[in-house]
Amino acid sequence: METIYTKNAPDAIGPYSQAKVVGGLVFTSGQIAINPASGEVEATDIEGQTHQVCKNLTAVLEAAGSSMDKAVKTVCFLADMGDFAAFNGVYGQYFVSKPARSCVAVKTLPKNVLVEVEVIAEV
Repeated sequence: METIYTKNAPDAIGPYSQAKVVGGLVFTSGQIAINPASGEVEATDIEGQTHQVCKNLTAVLEAAGSSMDKAVKTVCFLADMGDFAAFNGVYGQYFVSKPARSCVAVKTLPKNVLVEVEVIAEV
């Protein structure tokens, strides 16, 4: 098992890793819309936050020797299911291979962000 870390994605805000590689797969932790350069959530809308989440996931997957095109499964968490269509519009720009996906609404996300996404991908 290999632990993945890149400075191009936010540092973990708890006792976890950005990702783990095992058995030819990379399992990312959920990424939220923290800009790794500033360490802050800068976007306040679902589109901006989804772009930042996908940039963070891209960086983590690349550090693991993978890519968004190799995504097998995503799990998506939205603070408001009313944001589903806008989220999908941005999500589809990054996940063009259309991995399997679950998407659920949750009461609250870390740092009160609007979206969190985790990925399982081939290495």
